[in-house]
Amino acid sequence: MLKHLLIILTVVTIGTGSARAQDVAAPFDNDLQRMSEILGALHYLRGICGNNEGNKWRNEMQALVDAETPSGERRTRMIAGFNRGYNGFQQTYRTCTPAASIAIRRYIDEGSRISRDLTARYAN
Repeated sequence: MLKHLLIILTVVTIGTGSARAQDVAAPFDNDLQRMSEILGALHYLRGICGNNEGNKWRNEMQALVDAETPSGERRTRMIAGFNRGYNGFQQTYRTCTPAASIAIRRYIDEGSRISRDLTARYAN
């Protein structure tokens, strides 16, 4: 998963050089927002499931924001996605359950798929 996230960060950085100056919507913004939401969910779920990763998923989100360097509304949407993912599970789960473990696996799979798709679509 980390390898895929690093690839996506590289693709996003390369693909948005001119978009940064204008802060216009990029064609992959919806995917970035979804990835942000997944990272927020993983930050919460992996924490309650005792994975001892600390701020790993929050740091991945920060790396994504740093690579993309969005401002204005784009930045707000990415951060809101992360918070939505975190808060959605925080309201439902207080301890690790089998359902939480399944959600973790599904989010890791989905995040990996998004990373692969973005890399295939936008990396030249």
